[in-house]
Amino acid sequence: MIEEPYTAHAPSRRRGMYVLPSLFTAGNIAAGFYAITQSIQGSAGNFAYFDRAAIAIAFAVLFDGLDGRIARMTNTSSEFGRELDSLADVITFGVAPALLAYIWGFRMLPVNTIHPIFRSKLIEIGILACFLFLICGACRLARFNIAVNPLPKNPGRPGRKYFVGMPIPAGAGVISSVVHFEAGQPIDNPWIALVWFFLVLFVGYLMVSTWRFWSGKELRVESRQPVRLLILLVIVGVLLVYWSGIVLMVIALFYMVSGLWARLMYAAQARSRARREIA
Repeated sequence: MIEEPYTAHAPSRRRGMYVLPSLFTAGNIAAGFYAITQSIQGSAGNFAYFDRAAIAIAFAVLFDGLDGRIARMTNTSSEFGRELDSLADVITFGVAPALLAYIWGFRMLPVNTIHPIFRSKLIEIGILACFLFLICGACRLARFNIAVNPLPKNPGRPGRKYFVGMPIPAGAGVISSVVHFEAGQPIDNPWIALVWFFLVLFVGYLMVSTWRFWSGKELRVESRQPVRLLILLVIVGVLLVYWSGIVLMVIALFYMVSGLWARLMYAAQARSRARREIA
């Protein structure tokens, strides 16, 4: 009888593999908590805190993408990991960006150059918009957790996987990318604050919509031809090093607009089909 070496250590190694995705989820939570602390410390005179909060959320998006992918690659998905990931997303992509959007976009409006009543009303509607962003993100996560093979109202190409509604990390990415593009310098114009109000509301709506957003799940590093993907990642990495503000905002806004564009194109095609059927 031949003994199998290291059999006694196999269960412990297996348990260790389950911990690996949770470490990235813990990094997600840490980034979210750091973003909250930086947003609270930020001010009009020291707005670098806001920029650091935005960068922390951007790193959290990376952690969030890695924990699920690593869990699938190592076959270590678990109910505990999924629940922990959802709770982490509420903190990092719900509470943190909502707080950042409020303080950066509304709370820092100057006192002396804006009529006090107008400023007060802007802050009030800002609180409402940021709360709606948070609750929409939480509802998006709850719907995602209970949905079984969800299909968007405007389906795309067969065989391509889509999210139903904008994912909450993408919504948080829109908020943080705009803040980072401005290097953290808060809004000081009430009319721009109004634009910010509608943007925050629109992102919240996209998260609870049933529009399709590309999931990217068909991209696999372990595929037979990963060279093009690796080249693309290197190019994006270099661009992020030198022009992170512009690149992150372009990526975030392009992804946001892609859902709107897909919806408009599907509606146009549906109207065209209806006219042909009538004719």
